[in-house]
Amino acid sequence: MAKSTRKKTARRSEPKLSAEKGGATRRRPRAVRWLLRWVVRLGLVAVTLLLLAVSLFAVFNPPTTWYMASETRRLGAVDHEWVPLSGVAPVMARAVVAAEDANFCTHWGFDIAAIRKAIAEGGERGASTISQQVVKNVYLWHGRSWLRKALEAAITPVMELVWPKARIVEVYLNVAEFGEGVFGIDAAAYRYFRVTPAQLTAEQASRLAAILPDPKGRSASTPSDFVLRRARSIRDGAATIDADGRAACFQ
Repeated sequence: MAKSTRKKTARRSEPKLSAEKGGATRRRPRAVRWLLRWVVRLGLVAVTLLLLAVSLFAVFNPPTTWYMASETRRLGAVDHEWVPLSGVAPVMARAVVAAEDANFCTHWGFDIAAIRKAIAEGGERGASTISQQVVKNVYLWHGRSWLRKALEAAITPVMELVWPKARIVEVYLNVAEFGEGVFGIDAAAYRYFRVTPAQLTAEQASRLAAILPDPKGRSASTPSDFVLRRARSIRDGAATIDADGRAACFQ
């Protein structure tokens, strides 16, 4: 009799275990759905903030950048004055595009051909477009990291969609570093040549564009032989993109 009772008891406990297992299974999808809802909400918030940030500087001038602020702390002050693109000699805009991103008018933020060439050369040369450099300078920080690169890749096409090409060039010219504590084309034109941006000649513009990759190590007013050679190449490139229409999107 005792043996039979134990068997019955064991059989009666089986449905209870199954019910507990079923409850845990039902709770698990509920937790997953809750997590997915929050992921979607956070994603929507991130996209909204991104669109607001990009749209804001499509109209208003960025007062500073992360890098400019860090240099201000380091040096005590920097030379920076905003100037509209209409106040810059057109040859200056053509020079920076020829030097940094000759296909600027034909891509949507990434120059795939330049990226492929950089990969083929083992990463010895950069492939960042002017658009990518603006995103890095205005919205992000300097330094190499996968996180920054990922954010740059996400923001660049959005900026290209919202900003006109001329606005991208204008912001680039106003936030680029041209020397120790020298930011923007207004400060650079005066520091090196004692002129306004509108008065820059083709030679002066090409020299300024030539120092951009290494603004602290190069000088536009006392150029090395390398800078002079690079400036001549940029001057020819600026004339070329003007003649073949690759400067039409920002002029």
